Amino acid sequence: RSALGRKAAFSALSILVALLIAGQAVTVYFVYQQSGQISKLTKTSQTLQLESLQRKLPPSAKPMNKMRMAMVNMPLAMRDLPLAPSSDRMIMGPVSNKTEDQVKHLLLQADPRKMFPELKDDLMDNLKHLKKSMADADWKSFESWMHKWLLFELAKNPQKDEQKAIPAEKG
Repeated sequence: RSALGRKAAFSALSILVALLIAGQAVTVYFVYQQSGQISKLTKTSQTLQLESLQRKLPPSAKPMNKMRMAMVNMPLAMRDLPLAPSSDRMIMGPVSNKTEDQVKHLLLQADPRKMFPELKDDLMDNLKHLKKSMADADWKSFESWMHKWLLFELAKNPQKDEQKAIPAEKG
């Protein structure tokens, strides 16, 4: 009688394990079937985010077709680029003339999940906030860029009067 009970318990346990495995297989099957729809929804969401950003930008002072001649000498990064290369028609980028809007659009086109901090204080407070929020390697890279930018600005606008050097703030 005890051997019969063990066989029944073993059979019940085997059926339970088989049902659990079958349930996991069915779950994996349905998730795999939905992965195409998930990726399609992700692309749609990214496109909608870019369109939302484009709608928030102020309209240009001039129509785009009149500005084409003036944009011949503009750097490639500042030109309007299509939002999605896969679309049949060319969707133009932001129509704002502000450099910040053009660069933000270009960066979001490369990575729509990129976030930009709200910097509402003066320059020094904003830089301190950025230093706290950025990774150390990113901050060092940013410092290097600021140094090169300053050299560029100094070379662009030579100073006639010698001015005192501004000491660096120790932090």
